[in-house]
Amino acid sequence: MTPDDRERLAVSVRVATIEDAERMAQLSTQLGYPSSRKDVERRFRLIAHDPDHAVYVAVLADGLVVGWLHAYVRRLMESDTTAEIGGLVVDEHHRGAGAGRLLLNHVERWACEKGCGAVTLRTNIIREGAHKFYLDRGYALVKTQHAFRKML
Repeated sequence: MTPDDRERLAVSVRVATIEDAERMAQLSTQLGYPSSRKDVERRFRLIAHDPDHAVYVAVLADGLVVGWLHAYVRRLMESDTTAEIGGLVVDEHHRGAGAGRLLLNHVERWACEKGCGAVTLRTNIIREGAHKFYLDRGYALVKTQHAFRKML
């Protein structure tokens, strides 16, 4: 995609619906989290009506979903309430056209409405492009940590 192509793209953001599951699965897979439409539908149903979760999609004028963002309110004993971005992906062929920036703007407004004092996120250490994207939008690197998991 050339810079001229990016300028011509009209991107908007809306609340995701179950009908977006197929495209969200494709984008999740592109991000490195292989998912099927059924996987996304199942996950979406678990959070769709929870007011402490928000799922937005970035959409081109022709209706193509080119990105999605999931955030949730995070309440901990050791720190004040924040919103955490659980996932954000923009189609690799549409990056740089403003979809990610618009998604972040939406979730930041949502977080303020929820009384959150900050928005946090985690990104894989190898995603240097994502690191620059977040730093350019005012996010600060606050720590590096190890992530552990035990399958149940």
